[in-house]
Amino acid sequence: MKRPLRRELMFQLVETSRLMRTYVDQRVREHGTTRAQWGVLSRLRRQEGLNQAALAEQMDLQPISLARLLDRLQSQDLIERRENPADRRAYLLYLTTAGRRLVDDLDDVRGAIAGELLGDVGDDAVLSALETLGMIRERVRSRRADDRNQQPLSADRMA
Repeated sequence: MKRPLRRELMFQLVETSRLMRTYVDQRVREHGTTRAQWGVLSRLRRQEGLNQAALAEQMDLQPISLARLLDRLQSQDLIERRENPADRRAYLLYLTTAGRRLVDDLDDVRGAIAGELLGDVGDDAVLSALETLGMIRERVRSRRADDRNQQPLSADRMA
């Protein structure tokens, strides 16, 4: 039996995402890093000086999970934590020279992966896919925000 078109698209997105994560994990491992670490380095290159809480929110990670990632990156001399003059309890995150070099090198990997996986898919199809994925992403974010805002009151909050 054939699935309805929209359900099939959702199935394919989830399955494709899983396969791509595995493939990217394998490729970046060749460069001595992980997909998660690459994500942190890429975000910091775009926006150095973030604090851990803001970065965790942007990456949709629990702060403790991000802290472990940051500890590993710092021990590899890929990032540094600098004191935040506005809040002595928080640190601001910056790439080191080695971190910047690694994330720049990984841009070549990203380009190679895009070439391998997209092959001869035309620009019009890519633009259409980007538009569709953007709409889905925004709807998911909106629904998640609605769900967080509609959490039931606990007994102590009702009193």
